Amino acid sequence: MKRPFAIGSAFLFFCCALPSQSGEFDAERQKMMQEVLADAAATSSYSGSSALSPGVIAAMGKVERHLFVPSTLTSVAYLNRPLPIGHGQTISQPFIVALMTDLMKIKAGDKVLEIGTGSGYQAAILAEMGSIVYSIEIIAPLGKQAGERLDSLGYHNIKTWVGDGYYGWQEAAPFDAIMVTAAASHVPPPLIKQLKPGGRMVIPLGTQFMTQYLMLVEKQGDGSMTTRQILPVRFVPLTGGH
Repeated sequence: MKRPFAIGSAFLFFCCALPSQSGEFDAERQKMMQEVLADAAATSSYSGSSALSPGVIAAMGKVERHLFVPSTLTSVAYLNRPLPIGHGQTISQPFIVALMTDLMKIKAGDKVLEIGTGSGYQAAILAEMGSIVYSIEIIAPLGKQAGERLDSLGYHNIKTWVGDGYYGWQEAAPFDAIMVTAAASHVPPPLIKQLKPGGRMVIPLGTQFMTQYLMLVEKQGDGSMTTRQILPVRFVPLTGGH
């Protein structure tokens, strides 16, 4: 790996998203994508894939990351690194966003559950892939801001909800794919139950102060589960009443 794939944390006040200025950040976004593709190639022995799918590359190249970070961080929005978004949370490193999305192998029309909306960036990437996204955020101010931001940007195929993602979204289940964007000590049983047979879940497992690994969980047709360790990561912890 070229660099540690870490997600830090800090406290910032999140201002409203800046309106897009067409072309202003094109060069920065192109440079970000070059680094993302280089990281994907460098970690192919971990992920089992030599390249990201064209759909993931197109979605990552289209979504304007500067609209999903605090206004004070606009100038560094396209660095290939995590950035703080307030409340001790972060927007994930672009490479990790791309890798997790690629691992799920989603198709247009798939129903996807995301645990941890954050600022809404990952949900926007999933929506650009043509999926119907259900996203849960446990921190109410972040969840409300993300919902408003995604709606203002025209992502009407994303439904957001403030709640404890450990328990999933039973009313909308089952899901073709599930993505968890916070580290858990184990795979939550409610999420396993809500995953369709043949579906995939991507989740970081481990504690906040110990090694965490990004895991790919696949549900077989008979309901049995298989897991595969992808690579070491660092995420903020999954919180909630569990």
